[in-house]
Formats: sequence, structure tokens, C-alpha cells
Amino acid sequence: MPETFGHFQVTRPPYRRKSSTEEVRVTLTVDQEVGTATHCPYCALQCGMTVSGTTVAPREFPANGGGLCQKGWTAGSLLTSPARLTSPLVRVDGELVPSSWDDALDLIAWRLTETQAQHGKDAVALFGGGGLTNEKSYLLGKFARVALGTSQIDYNGRFCMSSAAAAGNKAFGLDRGLPFPLTDLAGADAVLLVGANPAETMPPFMQHLRPVADQGGLVVVDPRRTPTAEQANLHLAPAPGTDLALASGILHAVVADGLVKWSYVDERTHGFDAVWRIVARWWPERVERVTGVAAADQRRTAERLAKARNAYILTARGTEQHASGSDTVSGWINLALALGLPGRAGSGYGCLTGQGNGQGGREHGQKADQLPGYRKIDDPAAREHVAGVWGVPAESLPGPGRSAYELLDALGTEAGPKALMVFGSNVVVSAPRSAHVADRLSALDFLVVADLVLSETAALADVVLPVTQWAEESGTMTNLEGRVLLRQRALTPPPGVRTDLQVLNGLASRLGQPVGRFPVDAEAVFTELREASRGGLADYSGITYDRLRAGEALYWPVPEPGHEGTPRMFLDRFAHADGRARFAPVEHRGPAEPTDEEFPLQLTTGRVLQHYQSGAQTRLVAELNDVVPEAYVEVHPDTAARCGVSGGEWARVASRRGEMTARVRCVSSMRPDLIFLPFHFAGAQRANLLTNPALDPSSRMPEFKVCAVALGKAAGS
Repeated sequence: MPETFGHFQVTRPPYRRKSSTEEVRVTLTVDQEVGTATHCPYCALQCGMTVSGTTVAPREFPANGGGLCQKGWTAGSLLTSPARLTSPLVRVDGELVPSSWDDALDLIAWRLTETQAQHGKDAVALFGGGGLTNEKSYLLGKFARVALGTSQIDYNGRFCMSSAAAAGNKAFGLDRGLPFPLTDLAGADAVLLVGANPAETMPPFMQHLRPVADQGGLVVVDPRRTPTAEQANLHLAPAPGTDLALASGILHAVVADGLVKWSYVDERTHGFDAVWRIVARWWPERVERVTGVAAADQRRTAERLAKARNAYILTARGTEQHASGSDTVSGWINLALALGLPGRAGSGYGCLTGQGNGQGGREHGQKADQLPGYRKIDDPAAREHVAGVWGVPAESLPGPGRSAYELLDALGTEAGPKALMVFGSNVVVSAPRSAHVADRLSALDFLVVADLVLSETAALADVVLPVTQWAEESGTMTNLEGRVLLRQRALTPPPGVRTDLQVLNGLASRLGQPVGRFPVDAEAVFTELREASRGGLADYSGITYDRLRAGEALYWPVPEPGHEGTPRMFLDRFAHADGRARFAPVEHRGPAEPTDEEFPLQLTTGRVLQHYQSGAQTRLVAELNDVVPEAYVEVHPDTAARCGVSGGEWARVASRRGEMTARVRCVSSMRPDLIFLPFHFAGAQRANLLTNPALDPSSRMPEFKVCAVALGKAAGS
């Protein structure tokens, strides 16, 4: 093992430097002289930190163990960024100009009312984000269904965790990213990490894998030799889009070598025989021909997992963001069930949630088919319960709407929404086939964006609303373990900035809603959320701000005030009515888009250490942007030579949907048939100009992780 493990940092911030006073244009007021205990604004690890003024420091918290990554260390920089929005903007004669809040909200309410009067309730749509607090997610869903009466609401979490959620619900009757505390991983003898690169995406996570790797039990599945794969004891590098074949090959080896935990399968599951009829055809040598992973390594993985005293299988975006992503995750869950891992203390299956509130964001109603508490919107009992909390007739609630990409694709069309409000998302950069999405936004009659900076999506809007950021507001987040956390306000927001809750309140009152139906106080919203979630799968009814302030570790479900929470799920039974988990018979299909003579290479996309999501925030942090200021394309040196490009020069990458430019990086560990692009950059460097919007039939997840491309010299290079 190397001396350092990934990019995990504990003692000091790398690339940290002081900002000049000339750059600081926002005056901040510190609410607590000694600093405020809160959580990082970025990934779902939700590292514990303390904020004093604009200075952040790590604090001891189980998820991060006193460490922060580069993004966390520099999180205070954005609090004083010159790019910060502090006044509403309204488009006049093609230009965005400052406006008062009353004028901006009056204009929005009038345009939304007129649009619905002319085209119907579903002519107005909302698009949310997996970084919004639970309170914002909840109130946004309520605003859509009650104040607007529209079914057209979804969020960018559909692009991230939806395939794992669909597979988890099918297998276990319930989806919680990690149904066990993160700290349990350190006690494992073996961990199979599939399609995840936490050494770059959430570096403090790597400390939980260190003991596993030290004893030779860390197996990483990834087409690239990532910094995480570098830490593995065994790296399996399948061709992109072949993960389900690989999962089937490893499961075949488990069965053929007599490693199935039959007592567990017989007592706690259904459906193994149907799965074996498929997996029997995927012997490791056949899988090797499809995936490129040696049959011997498949058998080594099967043996390592089966003979471990405690083992885990963890999946993430690399194996999920495919048009067959739900089936692929089901394949890995099938393997976990055959080994007897889920619902056993010290072992299990889990999904590494990516966005800061990716877990909570999909539980409380901003998803097209859901109501709070992880309830289904077409369930009559769910509708009655939630409508009762909201004080409206159940029949007044709309039914399911379009999923995220389908919603964006329909914007401005004859049958689609004519107006859109966006909260916490930058779809011009983050959505697949992003040039088409930008065209659809331009076709709208009216676009409103609430953001803290002028993102690429906000720049297209008719009205831009400046809203608070993480350190300027209170609210709860649910991290990747299902632990509900209180993110406390550390600073007073700048003058002219409002919370998203205040925005929704102001619009609701203008749309004729009763006073008090849309609270502006986060704790009041959470109190209502508790009641709306009561009795649901994600039951928060026993969680209070007081309990969170006191430092209680509360993992949902928490069904009553005295309940201690559920850190480890499924120990006695799974969430299906009969208490048993389900195997899922799934067939490998491969990528939705094959390569050909015109587009002979496969593209995969992902994150880099210094940036987050669409990069709208991290590209404004000098300490981060100076390290990775532009897009690059990783390619094997031999492939680069065949395509006529050299390291350091600009290249053109093209797919059937468009083209982009990126600087070439030759990486000898890359597969010769594969190139990699980070997706954090804007304009002509958008990786999502190329990506395929083919959707998973169950989760409606687009196929971000593989498409056919061509590589060549950029014009003028």
C-alpha cells in the first residue's frame, strides 16, 4: 500500500491561499463568535465542519473523521465571491437588469397565472436539485401540487441515483443508499466497489476503506485506472456498458464453486432459480470475451467475497448511469443476495449517493412520481394522508408527471410546458444532449431560475432570483447513510438575498394561497414534513431540530419521538410484505449506442477532485480552478496517435449529437477503445454536448456513462 491513501487530507488545506481584500464585495455578519458547527456544501458524505466568518475547518464527525477534501477546505471562498448575485434580475430588451423583489415576484406570479389560464395547469413546470435541503425539496413539491396544481416537477437526482433506487426498491422494498453506517465498512474483510471513484469525488470516504485494503480485500470495478482503482488490491476494468455481464460472471463463479449461502437464500429471499437460468449462460470465460475481465479475476473476486467474514458490495454512478442501469444494479444486488450480505450485521449492499442531499432529495416530493415520506403519488392512501397534512382535497393533487429528461425535452413544445422554474440545478451543463436542452429552454415563453450565481442556465432566464447558500440558512440534509443532519446558519445573508423558502412563500401568496400554508422558517417546514412523512417508508416523524441540535445520530426511519432511529436496516426482515428480498432476473444488453466506422471509440464521463457537478460554484474558486481550469480528454497514447492528436494540444470530440473541444492528456493505463471527459465545464467544453439521452425504462436515467465518439484535431490546432 502507498503511504497516502487517495486524496484524503486531515491537517491542512492543499492549494489554499488568501483572497485579496479587493475581491471581497459581500459584507458578512457572523452569528456566533466561536463558529458554527455545520456540514460541507458539496457531496453526500456531508463532512462535519466549523464555520467562523468565511473560514472553514474540519471537525470530528463519523463520515469524515476530522478531514476535508480540497473542495471542503475552500468552501468559504464562495461566500465572498464577486460573482455572487444580490439583486433579482429581470430581462428587459434582451438584457438582464436589476429589479426589486416585489416587481420580480409580481412578474413571475402574473406570467405563471397567464400561462396556466391559456394552456392549462401542466403548462408550468418546476425543476429541483439534489443539493436542496429536505425543507426546500418538500416545499417545492408542495408548491407544485398545491399552489400551481401542476404534475410537471422533477429534479436532477434523476440523473444520479434513480437506477440504484429502482433496483433497491425492487429487491428490498425500500431504497436507502447505505442501509448501514459508513463506519461499518472499516470492519469488513472484503469490499467490492463498482463504478465509484471516491478518492476524487469524496476523498475522506477513503479512510473507511483503508483497513480493507491493508488486508488485501479491496476490489474496484472501473474501466479506468482511477485514483481509487490505484488503491485497490484487485482492479477489474470491464468495457463500458458490460457491468451486468461481469456481475453475472462473478455470480456464476459463486454458484459453480459452491459458494452460495443457501441457508440465507432459502430463508430470506425469493427468485433465485429464475436468476440462475440466466446466469448459467454467463460462465466466466464467456464473460471475459464480452467484458475483457479475465475469468481468473472473476473467480478470485467471487472467492474473496464469499470467504470473507464480513463483506460489502457498493455501487455508484459508473454502473448506474446507463439505459440498462436498473438491471445492472439488480445484477450486483443478485450477487450480494447469493452471498448472504444484505440485512446481516457487518455486511451488506449499498449505493454511494453523490449529491449533497441526493438521499433526502428523493424522499420528500420533488420527484415526478412521489409524495413526502417516499410515498407514491398514485397511491390513494398516500394522497389522502399528504392532502390531509396540506389541508387540500386529495382529488385536487395531480398525478405523476414527466421524468427529468423527458420534462426538459418537452419544454416549449405544443404539448409540453411553456414556463419553467429551476431551483438548485444547472441543466445547460449537466443534462445529456445539452445543446438540445438549451434549445428547449430558449423555446419557453418564460424561464425563472433561483441561484446564488449567474449559472449557464440562469443566464438564459427571464427572471433570476438571488438565493442564500449553505452557510447562510438552516435546514436538514440526509447523507449517504440515511442519517439526517442539521446544517445550521453560520452567517447572515447579504442584503437583497432571500431563501428559497421565502421565494416560494412570496409566490404562493401572490397565487392566492392562504397565509401560513408555505412557511418561511425551516424548522416550521420540517415540523410539517415530519407529519407528511409519518407512516411512510422514509418516516421522519420522530426527528426534531432539538434532537439534531443535541447531536443525536438519527438514521431514518424514526417513527416516533422516543425512537432511536434505524442505523442498520433489514436485520430482521426486508421491507416487502413477506419480509423477503427479491432476486431480479436481468439480461445483459450492452450500451444503447454501438460504435461504428464514423464513431469508433467509447466515451465515459465523470468528476475530478477539484470540481463538483456542473462546476457553477467550483469554477469560481480560484484555488480549485487554477488546478483544473479547462476540460481535458484522457486517451491512450496509441489511440491518440491513430487519431492524429498529441498530448497538450486541443482535440475535437464528436458524437451523433454534437461536438466539443478538450485538451489531450495521454494516459497509458486507459483502455485503447475508451476516452474520458470530466463534465464540469461550460460552453464548447461541455461533455454533455455528446452524451446519449437514451433512458432506462424503469428509472428514466439517461445513459451518461457510455456513447460512441470520434476523436481528432480541433479546428485551428
